[in-house]
Amino acid sequence: MVTETNESHLLIIEDDQGRKEFSLENTIYSLGRDRDCNIRLMSQFVSRRHATLVRMQRGDSNGYGSYYYRIVDGDAKGKPSANGLIINGRKMPVHNLKNEDEIVFGPQVRAIYYLLQNTQLSRQTDEVEYDITLINPGMNEDEDIED
Repeated sequence: MVTETNESHLLIIEDDQGRKEFSLENTIYSLGRDRDCNIRLMSQFVSRRHATLVRMQRGDSNGYGSYYYRIVDGDAKGKPSANGLIINGRKMPVHNLKNEDEIVFGPQVRAIYYLLQNTQLSRQTDEVEYDITLINPGMNEDEDIED
């Protein structure tokens, strides 16, 4: 029997327009208030190109298909944002994201990163098993039973 792990990467943004969820699958994302950003942050306190998310391949041998995201302050050309990034309460220019990391971009603008892992066991046979419980529609506990 083989065990596979499927990972899902999720970024939940809270800004002036409420809460939005982004499923991360691309290799790079731009975050900021500019209209051209992949993930737009709605706040006057956020830079036009505030941060960049970059997908990184894991280095371990058993991490086939496994990756993580690195967040970098500023745009992809190296220009930093005005306010920087506060990650888990510390100001940081770069951080490899881990499950439930909190990123603060400015007042009332934040994100939480989730790494969701779904472990599945794949079968060696093609046989499909179902667990089915059959209920007779005439069997209702609320009905009066006549003797």
